[in-house]
Amino acid sequence: MPGSRKVFIKTFGCQMNVYDSERMIEALSPYGYASVDSPEDADLVVLNTCHIREKAAEKVYSELGRIRDIKEQRLTEGKKTQVAVAGCVAQAEGAEITKRAPVVDLVVGPQSYHRLPDLLFRAKTESRRLVDTAFPDEDKFANLPARDAGIKSNASNDAISRSAVSNASVQAAAFLTIQEGCDKFCTFCVVPYTRGMEFSRPVNELVKEAESLVRRGVSEITLLGQNVNAYHGQGLDGRQASLAQLIEILAKVEGIKRLRYTTSHANDMSDDLIEAHRVQEKLMPYLHLPFQAGADRILAAMNRKHTAQKYRDVVKKIRSARPDIALSTDIIVGFPGETEGEFQETLDLVSEIGFAQAFSFKYSARPGTPAATIADQVPDEVKSDRLARVQALLAKQQKTFNAHCVGRTFPVLFERSGRHEGQIVGRSPYLQLVHTNGDPGHLGHIVPVEISSANSHSLTGVIRAA
Repeated sequence: MPGSRKVFIKTFGCQMNVYDSERMIEALSPYGYASVDSPEDADLVVLNTCHIREKAAEKVYSELGRIRDIKEQRLTEGKKTQVAVAGCVAQAEGAEITKRAPVVDLVVGPQSYHRLPDLLFRAKTESRRLVDTAFPDEDKFANLPARDAGIKSNASNDAISRSAVSNASVQAAAFLTIQEGCDKFCTFCVVPYTRGMEFSRPVNELVKEAESLVRRGVSEITLLGQNVNAYHGQGLDGRQASLAQLIEILAKVEGIKRLRYTTSHANDMSDDLIEAHRVQEKLMPYLHLPFQAGADRILAAMNRKHTAQKYRDVVKKIRSARPDIALSTDIIVGFPGETEGEFQETLDLVSEIGFAQAFSFKYSARPGTPAATIADQVPDEVKSDRLARVQALLAKQQKTFNAHCVGRTFPVLFERSGRHEGQIVGRSPYLQLVHTNGDPGHLGHIVPVEISSANSHSLTGVIRAA
């Protein structure tokens, strides 16, 4: 019976995991599972994990301790609970998870979640814990059900604020994975080991999925990939298509009003993609373009395959094509061997470029990555000091960018009601949260808002007549 079983998914980390969680729920729906907001109410609990952040695995084990208590309590009430760990920690840890956390019934890697219903059935009927972290030959996307307009994901997420659920919300914006994996092999990164080599989905599949999202009421789509601008899927004419060509095709899909993409690599900002920022009106003027470090020696040690000057040149070309574009970035401080002078080069590059938003982290070793074996590790207190300094500069830049938005009128896509009575919340073209008083009937629609005030992380405004 549809909806007779309940599933709770907690999503850690990146936007792609948010997308994967939605697809897991869709894969489970034909087998009678409905999404719930609490693990206490769930017959199946899935932790969809991320391995990018420091101590990611320990965070998962801590969460599993809480899930164990819930599972034991439900058992005293005569209710059985299956527990699955999915995602990149599952891929990296494998059978070690079932050894350390006997509460887990299934460990499934990010390339195998299309097998989730079958694996859960086998774990139950065979009364054993299963681990599936293989890289299967079949295309997981081709083996997932078509996106159903009747399915709504309530997957809980601890990092992506856009997926927050309030007392009134619509799915006005959605993620669409177009590319997975990475061939760059940055020495600090686990993605090639947990997600595999680069794989790009065919354009016709992506058009169909985008059309399905539009039927749900989605008008903004963010195209996802670990290295999204390396996209090279099969085009409608049978030849290889670039990301710029895909954007051009999706921009023609009726109902799509906004397009974004993330995460990009500076080496893959091709001329046609930069030109797309000039000519494609639906492509938002916001680009996430990590540079990681400002010193060329550190960039070489990271195997980033570009120099600081190459990054500057790419930014110059992008801003020439789209002068109003806002940039965000990723920065790692304290990479092994980084000197104070080399860190200063990172600060100099941040000062020179200027960012509307950024994500900055202390380097932390990932088992199995080349950088983890470098002897010259930077002391943690030095990394902490450097992180504080770069974050202070980035926060100042973000505050300045937001302050410059005051007095301007932006088209805002409203997604949910706010914390206060009569308040609704949406996103500007620059991805900022925008709060205003307004009719809930605006949810799901793009409405002009004049910005009246700004703080570090959001804007406040007044709705104006179109």
